[in-house]
Amino acid sequence: KPLHLCVKFLAMRAILVQGEKSNPALVWGDAPDPATGPDEVLVAVRAAAVNRADLWQARGHYPPPPGASDILGLEVAGVVRDVGPAVQTFRPGDRVCALLPGGGYAELASVPAGMLLRLPDDWSFAQGAAVPEVWYTAFINLFDEGQLKAGETALVHAGASGVGTAAIQLAADAGARVLATAGSDEKTARCRELGAELAINYKQADFLAEVLAATGGAGVDVILDPVGGGYLARNVAALRRFGRLVLIANLGGTTGELDTGKVLGKRLRIIGSTLRGRPVAEKIAITRKFEAEVWPKLADGRLKPIIDRAFPIAEASAAHAYVLADRNIGKVILQV
Repeated sequence: KPLHLCVKFLAMRAILVQGEKSNPALVWGDAPDPATGPDEVLVAVRAAAVNRADLWQARGHYPPPPGASDILGLEVAGVVRDVGPAVQTFRPGDRVCALLPGGGYAELASVPAGMLLRLPDDWSFAQGAAVPEVWYTAFINLFDEGQLKAGETALVHAGASGVGTAAIQLAADAGARVLATAGSDEKTARCRELGAELAINYKQADFLAEVLAATGGAGVDVILDPVGGGYLARNVAALRRFGRLVLIANLGGTTGELDTGKVLGKRLRIIGSTLRGRPVAEKIAITRKFEAEVWPKLADGRLKPIIDRAFPIAEASAAHAYVLADRNIGKVILQV
């Protein structure tokens, strides 16, 4: 009799979102391998980081940009598995980290070569995964959008978050005075350790009153705000003349009260900014600028990614619950 061979084609493993949107189940299961273009690199993922955007996407509120993977995950670190024919700067075996529009909660991720950073030799994959999304966000919104300069004062809301812990360090390193808000005494203490002169527990005090007292009534130059909503009126009141409010998320809702008289009278700027939906060419430019201006300071330890804890990727649901409960200071990592 002829010999019949049964060939099983193995798929990669990835986190699949199942169940109800109000309470999604994150299941470690089979998924198709990502396609890789000529200028892209295939990365064997060793660590991914959890972001609020992942929680929203799992609940159906934040779909990926057109053409991006529908798998969760915006930042990873790992080892180059393969490179496209147009890639000259990386080769298999290189240890890297990268920003993604999606696809990080998986064993493999496809990344444009221009969006990769080489990991320092003494860095873990967890450290690498804790950088791209939150550090790029803090970097571009403080300095490109907010135009923060040495000698100015910045207010960082959610100072103990991944973006917040990066923003405090970046602003202080740039010679700015830094104020921050956070939701517990433990978190405010950590903000001060990272460089905030004043850290306000917003559950115990009105941040506007505290900011005005700390600045002699003058207010601050730049506010980095992921809360939005009910913070809008107080943010506007907390800005000094020519101040800039940079909104990066709407954790506190999408509507708020705006005193346009104060906006006009103080000649304020209110700036909305996201990172995920930007064109690839713009993200590559951000990566290269970050590599030149900030990456050396992270590599030599002057600045540090803050990691709260790590979960095995099969426990992604527990990791999401941990972040949803606001328990983390800095980043939560998924180990693949």
